[in-house]
Amino acid sequence: MHGAVPDVRKAPVVASLLALRSGENACRRCPLYKHATQAVPGQGPRTASMMLVGEQPGDQEDKAGVPFVGPAGRMLDRALEDAGIERSRVFITNAVKHFKHEMRGKRRLHKRPNAYEVEQCRWWQDLERAIVKPVVIVALGATAARSVLGRPTAIAKVRGQALPVDDGAKAFVTMHPSALLRIKDELDKVQAYRSFVADLRRAAKAMK
Repeated sequence: MHGAVPDVRKAPVVASLLALRSGENACRRCPLYKHATQAVPGQGPRTASMMLVGEQPGDQEDKAGVPFVGPAGRMLDRALEDAGIERSRVFITNAVKHFKHEMRGKRRLHKRPNAYEVEQCRWWQDLERAIVKPVVIVALGATAARSVLGRPTAIAKVRGQALPVDDGAKAFVTMHPSALLRIKDELDKVQAYRSFVADLRRAAKAMK
């Protein structure tokens, strides 16, 4: 899959989520597949009106082959419930489909994908969007925002705005749920969580 590729927005080459899963596991567009257990495809109904895009699979997601099943996933589940959104009706994916990490002893520590890796993996997100056709896309964090919007984006500048994207969907940018886990001060964490839920509610409202 090296070299020039067609514009998938004009000519999708994969027509089903099952075929997409197979293609992602065979992907060699960047080197991340070499050290990951497997690709972690998006999960959710083909008819989902909302797509959530995270950064990349974590350690638990890499082992399970399912997005957002670790600590950040549990935080996301709670926030979706508080926002009145059923996870089972949302398509959840990541900007990068393989787990990027570095070894620290026996532990695999998360390492942020670089711009090249994000850009190479946009091929798969474009196909996901062509298949699912979401009305609203929520980018969780700066890496996801870069993938969805195709450019570096400061969360603070666009948070709360409905941003048009070229396939006709509306994009919203918010924090990644893992950022909530890193906040030490309890009051700060509560306030950040409320803002995160408010962002999800705003995105859900835009579907109507």
